[in-house]
Amino acid sequence: MSIVQDQNLPKSRCRKFFDWVGYEETGKWLKDMKGSVILTATIIATMTFALATNPPGGVVQASTSEDETDCMTRNERKICVGEAILANRSHDNYSSFLTCNTISFIASLIVILVLVSGIPIKRGFGIWVLSICMCITLTFLALTYMFAANMVTPNSIWSSVAGNVFGIANIVYAAVASIVILFQVLRIFVNKCYK
Repeated sequence: MSIVQDQNLPKSRCRKFFDWVGYEETGKWLKDMKGSVILTATIIATMTFALATNPPGGVVQASTSEDETDCMTRNERKICVGEAILANRSHDNYSSFLTCNTISFIASLIVILVLVSGIPIKRGFGIWVLSICMCITLTFLALTYMFAANMVTPNSIWSSVAGNVFGIANIVYAAVASIVILFQVLRIFVNKCYK
C-alpha cells in the first residue's frame, strides 16, 4: 500500500475528535485570541477598578456643615467620609465582594501585563495558561456581581425570586465553566500528546 493510499483512509472517530479539539491555523487563531483576550481583560480591569472606587451603595459624602466631623458612629461602628456605606451595614458580604473584585482585578492585570510585555507566546501552553487565567477572572467577576446584587437587593425580594434565580444562575455558570476548563485541559493534552 502506498503512502498516498494511507492518507486517503477514513479517520477514526477518536482522531477526528482530537483534530477538532486541536488548533487549526495556529498563527491566525493565536493573533485573534491575543486581541480578544487583551480586550476582555482590559474591560474587566476597568470594571473592577470602578467597583472598588465606587462600590455598591456608594460612599459616605463629605458634609458642607462646619459643625460635623468627617466621621460618624452608626450601629456602634465608626464610618468616615469616603468609606463604603455597605461595608458598615453588611460587613461579611462586603468583604467577600471586595475579595472577589480584587482577585478579578489582579488576574486581569496579570493577563494584560503578560500580553503587552512582549513575552513570546507562540502557542499551546502559554495560551492555555492565559485561558485559565481568564476563566479565573470571569469566575471571580461573576462572584463579585453576586455579592454586589446580594448587598443592594432588599431581603424580601432576595428570599422570594432572586434567591432562586441566583441559585440557578450559579449552577449554570459552574457547569459552563467546568466544561470550558475541561475543554482547555483536554486541548493541552491533545496538543502535547498527539501533535
